[in-house]
Amino acid sequence: MANGKNRKSPSKKAFRGLRDLAVYALIGLAALIFFVNLSGGSKKGTEVPISQVVTDVKDKKVDTITVEGDQVTVKYKNSDQTATSRKESGESIYQILKDGNADPSSVNIQVADTSFSQTWLSLLGTVLPIALMVGFFFLIFRQAKDAGQSIFAFGQSRARVFSKDAPQVKFADVAGVDEAKKELEEVVDFLKSPQKYKDIGARTPKGVLLVGPPGTGKTLLSRAVAGEANVPFFSIAGSEFMEMLVGVGAARVRDMFAQAKKNSPSIIFIDEIESIGRMRGFGISGGHDEREQTLNQILVEMDGFTPNDHVILIGATNRPDLLDPALVRPGRFDRRVVLNLPDLEERRAIIQLHMKGKPFTKDVDVERLARRTVGFSGADLANMLNEAAILAARESKKAIDNADLEEAATKVKLGPQRKRMQTEDDRKLSAYHEAGHAVVGHFLPQVDPVHRISIVARGMTGGHTMFPPTEDRSNERKSRLLEQISTALGGRAAEELIFRDVSTGASNDLEVATAIAREMVTQYGMSDLGPINIKSKGMIGAFGNDPDEPNTISESMQTKIDAEIRKIIDNAHIQAQKILKENKIKMDKVAKALLEKETLDTDEFEKIVGKKKKSA
Repeated sequence: MANGKNRKSPSKKAFRGLRDLAVYALIGLAALIFFVNLSGGSKKGTEVPISQVVTDVKDKKVDTITVEGDQVTVKYKNSDQTATSRKESGESIYQILKDGNADPSSVNIQVADTSFSQTWLSLLGTVLPIALMVGFFFLIFRQAKDAGQSIFAFGQSRARVFSKDAPQVKFADVAGVDEAKKELEEVVDFLKSPQKYKDIGARTPKGVLLVGPPGTGKTLLSRAVAGEANVPFFSIAGSEFMEMLVGVGAARVRDMFAQAKKNSPSIIFIDEIESIGRMRGFGISGGHDEREQTLNQILVEMDGFTPNDHVILIGATNRPDLLDPALVRPGRFDRRVVLNLPDLEERRAIIQLHMKGKPFTKDVDVERLARRTVGFSGADLANMLNEAAILAARESKKAIDNADLEEAATKVKLGPQRKRMQTEDDRKLSAYHEAGHAVVGHFLPQVDPVHRISIVARGMTGGHTMFPPTEDRSNERKSRLLEQISTALGGRAAEELIFRDVSTGASNDLEVATAIAREMVTQYGMSDLGPINIKSKGMIGAFGNDPDEPNTISESMQTKIDAEIRKIIDNAHIQAQKILKENKIKMDKVAKALLEKETLDTDEFEKIVGKKKKSA
């Protein structure tokens, strides 16, 4: 094989050398013709009309006349003066002189034979443009073919192929998705040992749908399946099927499945599959647009599988509600694997996985860090540890410490610090606003303990008060939701109590409080309207407002909904004001501490207000 490669390489090199030589030859030939024409058309001496030449011959002033084609060069007697002129094509210089009553024998006439050069110039002027055009298009098509982008390659699959020899991702490289890995272990076994399933009458699953929020490891897990099974892995994004030309998406689907079958057993992975698998019938151009044709081809290819193909399609999406029912039915996507945000144990495993290869101080507590990062996805945790390493390296530390991890976690959640000059009035307003949140949340039993308070601007916020959950919750109670609304309104209540005025800093707080109250009324049945789920017209379907769908809520019911939301917000606001009035001295102390230190942690805050009482 090595000798064959050595023989092949020189031939390619020789071809490229000949190609370059041909290009340079064409360019040189074009330049030669240009300069020949330029030199042939150059004027020596003064240009005069042919009648003046005849007159000078009659006056015996001319010594020699040289004729080259239609150009006449005149050399005068007793001087170095020359002149040029042009005669009519096809006329003889002798006849011109005779017609002008001049004696041709009185001058030395030399006629140059230019028939050969004229013939070649005429031939090159005809052939050269054609040759240049053919060479130009040859190079364009050759280059496009080498890049796989020729006009004939539109229908070819753009999937990236990871062969068995490429670096493999294993299940050991994926943490925090133990249940999903167990589901996919059977798929791996199908690909490794298809015969034992065939002997008992079981067929290979045609498709596996990975569903979960962004950053939960859908793509990484699919690569781990291919790595464990040690089979070729075809990876492509759903948007890569789409093209300006109609029918290209369907052609690419056919080509991709054909390649996968040739390399079976293999895995096809389509990321963001909702971009081509959306429910049909909602397209702007009806049922015949390019996206729907691509989806139809995928459905046909999945139905065309046979038990001996051993090709499994893995799709990943964070919007399963958008997918067409024909795509996700059993027989196409036989399995649905749900990846949720990691719980405490899973976060601990993910943190330990990404801590490998990074030095940490001895006081770093993985358990505390896992509890601190409730709501973080696997990607968030990986990013947090990377940011902590960058912060430590920036300060020339030898190991990552707790301060780096805390700053990295806050940066991932809220964004980087914004160093800006603030007036004393703004700092005081921010201090009391954040103190209001912290004090209200501290004295409400079901709100999680205050983790950090800061008046340092981050992202879009001028300050923040963090209440990270102390445990993973799958459900929320009405009483706790009401306390969360009161905590969100604590900043506005503090501004009213201290400054007798309000600011724009509470806009996000009001948005959060109103959203919780609306969900309580319309989705969770937590209001005086009773246990009822209400959807307005703007909420219909996964695609938003459907103009053909009638509004399912009356104006009177909408008025009642607004009134219930208003009542929840007002009661929560009154509760926040009451807590702050009863604990105004403590709020003043917290605000003063914030103005001095800018940031308070749990211990510093509880030294001022006391330990938080746990709910019963």
